[in-house]
Amino acid sequence: MRSPSDRRKSSNTVQKKMYRLLLQMFIPIGGILIAIFAMLITRNVMYASVSGNIVKASSFNQNFKDEIDLQMYLYVAGSSDEIPWDDIASARNLAEDLLKNTSNPEGRKAMVSVLSLCDKFSTYIERIERTKSYEERMDQLEKNIYGNTELIEEYMYSYLYYEAGEMASIQKQLDFWLTIEIVFVVIVMLIVIPVVLSRAVKLSKSITDPIIAMNSRVEQIGDGDLSPHTPVETDDASLALLSAGIEDMAARLDKQIELNRAEQIKLRDIELSLIQAQINPHFLYNTLDAIVWLIEIGKNDQAEQMVTSLSSYFRSFLSDGRDIVTVAEEKKHIQSYLEIQQVRYRDIMEFEIDIDPSIEDTKLPKMTLQPLVENAIYHGLKPKRGKGKILVTGARENGSIILKVSDTGLGMSSEELENLKTKVLKEDSSSFGLTSAYKRLKILYGDACSFNIESIPQEGTSISIRIPGKADIDNETIL
Repeated sequence: MRSPSDRRKSSNTVQKKMYRLLLQMFIPIGGILIAIFAMLITRNVMYASVSGNIVKASSFNQNFKDEIDLQMYLYVAGSSDEIPWDDIASARNLAEDLLKNTSNPEGRKAMVSVLSLCDKFSTYIERIERTKSYEERMDQLEKNIYGNTELIEEYMYSYLYYEAGEMASIQKQLDFWLTIEIVFVVIVMLIVIPVVLSRAVKLSKSITDPIIAMNSRVEQIGDGDLSPHTPVETDDASLALLSAGIEDMAARLDKQIELNRAEQIKLRDIELSLIQAQINPHFLYNTLDAIVWLIEIGKNDQAEQMVTSLSSYFRSFLSDGRDIVTVAEEKKHIQSYLEIQQVRYRDIMEFEIDIDPSIEDTKLPKMTLQPLVENAIYHGLKPKRGKGKILVTGARENGSIILKVSDTGLGMSSEELENLKTKVLKEDSSSFGLTSAYKRLKILYGDACSFNIESIPQEGTSISIRIPGKADIDNETIL
């Protein structure tokens, strides 16, 4: 169950503060707008109703009296058999429709009168139909019919007058209430805006001040100040969490830097040990002896080539003090090394280097391949009688770079192979060259690299290295 302090923190986030501020601003405004819209809709409905009644009433025949009077005269005079029942029915239907939609008392009275007159009109016509005397029929026409049609027409015009007055009244009410509501809106806004602005400024400061403080702290971290600091004080739970996260990040970064420094020192020790192992007096002395021997027997061209290879070997070995080189530079280093060794072991060794040009720009630790080549010479070709071959290949495969050194030497039994793998994986110092190469790769690439050894007795051994195709390393990585 959450404690009250936890609930307070959850309600003090920037998002919830903004919600509360927006509600404080929009609830009064929204209420006013709803009231205005309700009033407008109500008045517009009333206005539309009255307007519709006027339009309907305007459809009343303007010549109603003249036409009805004429038709009834012709009927009484015997010139026509038609009685204007349809016109009377139309007037009745119109009056009934208007009566349903009229709220004005005077207008309703007018329509009630029209309906009553329509009923009387029917009675008068039936009376005329039953009367045989011409004089009596004319008398009824003048006394009843003419007066009745005149009254119906007058009441229709009166209805239009009353509805026009109702429309003007509605318009006045609408203008009055609009004025009242505008004044009310202005008063509310004069109250709401200062309150909201005050709270907005307070909210802004509660957000920006901690952010400025955290920005200053991030700049300090960028300048290398990873010492512990107290998190920024703020009542906003999100910003407090962010500040605590920055301090935690700084502490972790400081710890990681120390770990990296320890790893770099360890890597440097391995690099130094590897260099010391590779630059051994025997290799240099034997190479110089071979050069002297070639000169003595008159093979100056071969001696010159060997001196050139030795010079290239040490130049690539030093690599301007860089620990990270390209595959092309590593290839050149191995080329020089194998050329020197081929002169020494010309009867038992030949070599081939086949590296895909598309991967030559890939970076890797220098002297990654030499321990593998040296292992192939001393543990593969030398113990086996007869001539053998060393093949160095490199290619891209499924997004990774595969570098392989194979020999056609003595090979190993399954027990010897497993023993060698165990020594390499457990970093046994008795197999220093391969172990150091593997160890450097694991420090740099972690689980993104692999080191595999395969061997068949009397057929040879191959050692392959898999590294990321886009390894993000540079010379700073191991400095």
